[in-house]
Amino acid sequence: MVTSVDPDVGRTAAAPPPPAARPDRWTSRPVTLLLAVAAGAGLWAAFPDVDAWPLAFVAVGLLYAALRRDGRRAAAWNALVGFVAMLTFWLPHIWWANFATDTVPWLALSILQACFGAVLGVLWTWARRLPPLRLRGAGRPGGATTVRAWGRAVAHAGAFAVVLVAVEQWRAEVPFGGFPWGRLAWTMVDAPTGRAAWLGGTTLVSLLVAFAGTLGALALAQAVVAWRTRAARPRDRRPLTVAAGLVAVGALAVLAPAALPLPAGSAAAPVATAELDTTVVDAGTATHEADGPVLLAGAVQGNVAEPGLGSFANRAEVLNNHLEGTAVLADRGEDLDVVLWPENGSDLDPQETPEVATALDEAATAVGAPILVGAQEYPDTGGRYNVSLLWQAGRGVTDRYAKQHPAPFGEYIPLRSFVRVFSDQVDRVTNDMLPGAEPAVVELPRDDGTTVPMATIICFEIAYDEIVRDAVVRGAEVLVVPTNNASFGYTAESTQQLAMTRMQAMTTGRAAVQISTVGVSGVVTPDGTLVARTELFTADQLVAALPLRTTLTPAVQAGYWPGWVVGGLAVALVVAGAATAARERRSRAR
Repeated sequence: MVTSVDPDVGRTAAAPPPPAARPDRWTSRPVTLLLAVAAGAGLWAAFPDVDAWPLAFVAVGLLYAALRRDGRRAAAWNALVGFVAMLTFWLPHIWWANFATDTVPWLALSILQACFGAVLGVLWTWARRLPPLRLRGAGRPGGATTVRAWGRAVAHAGAFAVVLVAVEQWRAEVPFGGFPWGRLAWTMVDAPTGRAAWLGGTTLVSLLVAFAGTLGALALAQAVVAWRTRAARPRDRRPLTVAAGLVAVGALAVLAPAALPLPAGSAAAPVATAELDTTVVDAGTATHEADGPVLLAGAVQGNVAEPGLGSFANRAEVLNNHLEGTAVLADRGEDLDVVLWPENGSDLDPQETPEVATALDEAATAVGAPILVGAQEYPDTGGRYNVSLLWQAGRGVTDRYAKQHPAPFGEYIPLRSFVRVFSDQVDRVTNDMLPGAEPAVVELPRDDGTTVPMATIICFEIAYDEIVRDAVVRGAEVLVVPTNNASFGYTAESTQQLAMTRMQAMTTGRAAVQISTVGVSGVVTPDGTLVARTELFTADQLVAALPLRTTLTPAVQAGYWPGWVVGGLAVALVVAGAATAARERRSRAR
């Protein structure tokens, strides 16, 4: 049962202190810890591979309930509760980090991310002390009117959602460029709520999930009030009325985005595998854009010899696998515009190895199209670049993109000497990756003399909204996500990443292809529909007609503003709440 003070409290500096909350077993320390664990477990199950997206709303509601404890040491306890909830989530969510590296790096990353849960607990404890956010049950003596109780509950839920999403946004930016993995939005690719990405990006989607989940918890609290007071006030329907109103608003937040006019295209629907099995999949959505030009792309998943060894275990093995896959596409006789290889699709740099250059020339000639090749460059000045090279027969590299955001502690090691004290796994990265300086756009020439700008978002970069958005603003008409998942075994890392690719397709209104060395690869329409996918650790090929789009969605046009607005509101709520608490302490002292 949610309790707080009367709305009149805090209007003047001399106002009396709020009445003490009645003891509630649901805010006892053991119960709040159990709720925190349940919240973390539910959030984990909302992501691939369990993929039970409704549990994201349940998890938020449980987290909100776990952070309701108040009192002198509430901030410290809520920090612990938030940390426990997020640690319960992060440990299984990024289990692939343990598989790819070792126990210490996996634990370190999980603990670092869980610390943001502690930040959430502290900030929410301060923010909710703002008088307009304090609640009184509509069914309690002296409680607010039904309309006022409902309005305060909606504002209360909105405030919690703002603080939660602001912390999520900050986690995606710091430290070392942030880690956007685990955002609430990524769970919503198959939910109506996910379509809000077209309007406000991942920030809006996460905000709606947090808002609806909190409303559900508050509605349940009102139902509990009605149950507890049924004998004393059998005719008082106010708690149930408030609960019904909160459920209605929450349902609107979840379902209303289904009406948004996401750009789709029937041209993206026909997809065929290299075995010539053709499947026509209905994109299943309305569109405000007419069908237009398409890009006929082939994609090659070459596979590796043994799961877990990575893509560099045997010299030239991965290169040969992708050459063989390209030959399969050539035998089909499709008039392809481009062939897409994954990140590290060539384990040898064709610019430095003449034999590889010759092989790529022959492959590009046979298939009749340029090949987008994933490779590594090693400049004379030291370090290395993770690159996508557009290779044309007889001309070599005609365009290039170098990964802008190498993964810290995975592709380069910050604070190497310090981190080595805790784990010698840092020495597995012997040559730090350098960040590229150019936007993620590669210009693809076509036979008719035109060019198609492709967004080439390498691997983990698909999680970073600003990198994807910048490429689209600079003219990218389709998203290509080359990735190398060979080190992660049969974990959910690749399917988590595919969910991000689908969400970014909705956000930008662009068709997308995620192409991996080992899978899971997939083809996505501009409305986020997955129309074809491969399995893990299999050699496979895909051919897809990808609709080309030039219009900018509202989310892309909004740029950083959704994140800035949410962050600014959260700071304002926390500062105002903390100031209110300080004023009340001074009043009690007088």
